[in-house]
Amino acid sequence: MKRKVLAVLLSIGIIGSSLAACSPSASSSAASAAAVSPASGESGGQPSGSATNNASSGKKKIVLITIDSMDQHWVNMDKGCKKAAQELGNIDYSWLAPDVKDDQKQIECVNNAVASGANAILIAANGPDAVTSALKEADTAGVKIVQVDSFANYPCVQKLGTNNVEAGKIAGEQVLKALKAKGISKGNIGVVSVNAATTSTVNREEGFRSAFKGTDFKILATQYGEGDAVKSKDIAANFITQGVVALFGANEGSTVGVGNANKESGDSVVAAGMDKSNAVISLIKDGSLICTMAQNPDKMGYQGIQAAMKAMNGEKVTPDYIDTGVSILDKTAAEKLG
Repeated sequence: MKRKVLAVLLSIGIIGSSLAACSPSASSSAASAAAVSPASGESGGQPSGSATNNASSGKKKIVLITIDSMDQHWVNMDKGCKKAAQELGNIDYSWLAPDVKDDQKQIECVNNAVASGANAILIAANGPDAVTSALKEADTAGVKIVQVDSFANYPCVQKLGTNNVEAGKIAGEQVLKALKAKGISKGNIGVVSVNAATTSTVNREEGFRSAFKGTDFKILATQYGEGDAVKSKDIAANFITQGVVALFGANEGSTVGVGNANKESGDSVVAAGMDKSNAVISLIKDGSLICTMAQNPDKMGYQGIQAAMKAMNGEKVTPDYIDTGVSILDKTAAEKLG
């Protein structure tokens, strides 16, 4: 009897720790599997216990799974999802995310979403391959898959995101233009990114580098800060110490780190980045960043929910890919935001 009790307690502990990995404020209880918005701390929707519960309530359960819960980018995507869910009605929507960028934690999020009775998931993949087995299991279970922002190598209902190669190239062109305006025609340039696997940031780096082909500028080996603003700042500061003339941050955390390092150096280099957040906008206004490439994560979430709902209703979803656009947010544009 003691052995049976011990086995039950161990099982409960394992389940609790698995759920905790997928929510920034999750506890070790099963009830804590609810997705929590890192911006507000409020639940984005309580997960149903099973697909049967969803059927009896008449609601379709859709879960957004992002790379992490750190960036304002994901908060804005969640807002777009919530807006679509409210407009469409009959949807039980929630948001799950690892506390840090981690393949295994994201896989646990996918597994937990399926176990809780999800009918569809929107996912921004941390890497192109790591999560594919979990997506295959979800697909086999009848879960509709929509991919947003950063894509995995697995078939889905629809992909929605930025043309990241083009966005990176435009950022590079802006940096090149600013360097020429300062009379700088050669020198080293540093890139701060997330990791070597995430599709979206890898593509941005590719585009950024392409803008300098045929010039006398040299793009140094990319350094990775896991999208953490503090780590990225340290990397950027080291680049500045090495004498670079420009810096590029490939995502929100990287961009904030680059901007803060440049600010502390007296804005000694030309710096630009990706993603829009309050911190990024402030750094642009200060002159520590010349610009950022502003994506539309709210549109990704909004249209992603619509695609998921169509798929669940047996409707054809077209096109296979939607470019949700990008724009240059410079000082003039930032000041108009207030």
